[in-house]
Amino acid sequence: MGYFAARSAPLGQVPADLVTAVFYNFANSHVARALPAAWEYASPEQVLHARETAAVAALQRYGVTDCEAVRTAAELLTIAARNAPLDGRPLFAANLALPWPSDPVAKLWHAATLLREHRGDAHVAILTATGIGGRDCNVLHCAADRVPREFITRSRQYDDDEWRACCNRLAARGILDTIGALTPAGIDTKKHIEESTDSLALSAFDGLDDRQLEELFNTITPITRTVIAGGDIPAATPMGLRRDDLDDDHAHLG
Repeated sequence: MGYFAARSAPLGQVPADLVTAVFYNFANSHVARALPAAWEYASPEQVLHARETAAVAALQRYGVTDCEAVRTAAELLTIAARNAPLDGRPLFAANLALPWPSDPVAKLWHAATLLREHRGDAHVAILTATGIGGRDCNVLHCAADRVPREFITRSRQYDDDEWRACCNRLAARGILDTIGALTPAGIDTKKHIEESTDSLALSAFDGLDDRQLEELFNTITPITRTVIAGGDIPAATPMGLRRDDLDDDHAHLG
């Protein structure tokens, strides 16, 4: 309930079907157990206040405090977010309409959230255009070794029958083989989805020049390492981020 309320709060008190559509990879029955019931405990405004307060408290606990690096990263991410395209990005747009925090740590978190939703909205668009449904995309992500099956089945609530049905649909398209592994076509499909998502996500940084991008990379990377070192964020998440990316000290703008 906390997750669905906190992430959908910028949309307001909308039907569970809409949240399912926008979030894309959750079962509607899963969403409907949390919404609209969550709004009986707190309003969207109260939830938004709670999520920002909690996020800032967590970041401060890791050692991310008001300092020059945080202020610089927050300002550059804000420029990026305010100049990023809105087209077809409902969660990004809903978060962009929220008031901007004045506290540097809260501002950093808010701007990062905007860019996270900007990329997520683009990812949904690519999946939809590729014909990979919300439930099937989790199975594809797992088959590509981006996230463990146990994590996905628990966090996205699959039973064996639904998992098998997703595998069968992907196999019918030649994406998985008979044992649930990626075929050569499946590898190409997954690569297309990820590279297309990355390409669309890069448009969020069109408002920054190369010098600003380099400065953003140099300030946000140590902050990210600090947060990861806090130990609360698991190595395996549905986002499929790779920890070894943080070992790279180069922005690769060329």
